[in-house]
Amino acid sequence: MTFTAISKRLKTIASYCPKGARVADIGSDHALLASYLLVEDIASFVIAGELNEGPYQAALKQIHTLQARDRASVRKGDGLTVVQPGEVDAVCIAGMGGQLIVSILEHGKERLQGVKRLILQPNVGEELVRRWFIENGWELVAESILEEDGILYEILVAERGETHAPYANKDRSMEELLRIGPFLWERKEPLLREKWGHEREKWQKVRTQLERSDKPQAQERIKQIESEIDWIDGVLTCLHMDKQ
Repeated sequence: MTFTAISKRLKTIASYCPKGARVADIGSDHALLASYLLVEDIASFVIAGELNEGPYQAALKQIHTLQARDRASVRKGDGLTVVQPGEVDAVCIAGMGGQLIVSILEHGKERLQGVKRLILQPNVGEELVRRWFIENGWELVAESILEEDGILYEILVAERGETHAPYANKDRSMEELLRIGPFLWERKEPLLREKWGHEREKWQKVRTQLERSDKPQAQERIKQIESEIDWIDGVLTCLHMDKQ
């Protein structure tokens, strides 16, 4: 079975999986990533975890088509409950909100025993994930931002280590870098301009709507939004200057 049509997003996630690792893919989306890791001989063993019956059956069917069924296990369960402590070296969680990813990690902490690497792709709320790393002894070691089908994705990779290391000696505060991404900022990734440009447009629209309101609290909210827009403008200015 070939995976020429696997998405750029999943291929990028796969590129962060250590060669020969035992990998758990939580919320496996039909086990496409898990299958790719086996077919490309990246992982030595994969666990595809699914909560709902439909995706679970789809993942079973997908793995069944491979000639590597002895190296794969499809399991039905909530989050990290499908993994036993010490069973895997790497955990992938992709395609859901940052809040949900953090909740899965928080509730499954004891099951991360023996896990050396986390590869996470939140659709939103990247800041929440970076903050969880810091609070739980994980060091952000790599970041990617990519665009596919008009959607921007960020991939965050962490290992156990010096939690504050990526944020030290930078020209932005830690709080800012939790939002932007320290490695993305360091590289001045071109897609950051697109991401924060979209954010600016979003806040502009909210401000425009609030300006039509005569509620007293609207004025206070407008001030907060203007402060946010000013901050984004500062980020965009720096990115623009570095581009030049």
